[in-house]
Amino acid sequence: MIAFVIRRLLQSLLVMLTVALLAFSMFTYLGDPVNSMVGQETSIEEREQLREALGLNEPVVVQFVNYVGRVLQGKFGISYRLGRPVNEILAERLPATLELSLVAALFSLVVGIPMGVYTGLHPGRWLSKFFLTVSLVGISLPTFLIGILLILVFGVVLGWLPTNGRGEVVDLGGWTTGLLTASGLKSLIMPAFTLGMFQLTLIMRLVRSEMLEVLRTDFIKFARARGLTNQAVNFGHALKNTMVPVITITGLQVGSIIAFAIITETVFQWPGMGLLFLQAIQFVDIPVMSAYLILVSFFFVLINLVVDLLYYVVDPRLRIDTRGVAGN
Repeated sequence: MIAFVIRRLLQSLLVMLTVALLAFSMFTYLGDPVNSMVGQETSIEEREQLREALGLNEPVVVQFVNYVGRVLQGKFGISYRLGRPVNEILAERLPATLELSLVAALFSLVVGIPMGVYTGLHPGRWLSKFFLTVSLVGISLPTFLIGILLILVFGVVLGWLPTNGRGEVVDLGGWTTGLLTASGLKSLIMPAFTLGMFQLTLIMRLVRSEMLEVLRTDFIKFARARGLTNQAVNFGHALKNTMVPVITITGLQVGSIIAFAIITETVFQWPGMGLLFLQAIQFVDIPVMSAYLILVSFFFVLINLVVDLLYYVVDPRLRIDTRGVAGN
């Protein structure tokens, strides 16, 4: 177990160093940082002093090492557009994105897994066909179109839900949340549904296909022949054996939700990192863009590390293979 964790940590570290190199290249070679930070009236001497202060006259290897050191300290530079430290801006925007992403992920899991189990156990019933039709619509429609339709129906026509913003939030010592206020919860419903709809349909169809496949295997027939109840067979044996691919897809999709919340945040003007990243692209705000790349990559690596550890817990074959390799 310890060797398995150490190996995954080393792989994650290698990935993050590669991402840091990409972010450093973006920060260094996409334009001149000095020209982006000063005006045209700045003299050549002042530009050279600023370049020396920023360490831009150092060799590239030294600059990269210094850049990694600053990133490890949470220092991503100064935003060209806002003139503020990027780490402060991200700290303000991160709670909104994580809150939206986690609620969307929970929604897709809590709704998608039961729907997949039901359609797998009762494929011929009308409700299963209805669920499959809804999932087909959820996969086919673009995310921005689902968001616009929700705004039109529930925000404009019916007037039940707010169409933009995060609502009233509560500051919990540097972490803001809208889950503790009525307006915050109402503002979260449509964005979370929009962001989680595609993941819900994907999880539902995956669980359904895995359930149908597992129910046809011999060990399920032997379990029924032993006199086990349908509930014990379906949920104690069949559903448990569908969890490995579900964990895989869920882990990847949670990372995708965080990374690709840009569209949803733009449609609903949700004050998160995705909207900040789009604004950074419009103004060529390189420090914000590189910091966003590193932060999202970190979430991807962290989630995949957790998924690998869950594999080790859920799938006994992996533990056996690992012990076999260690023994050899």
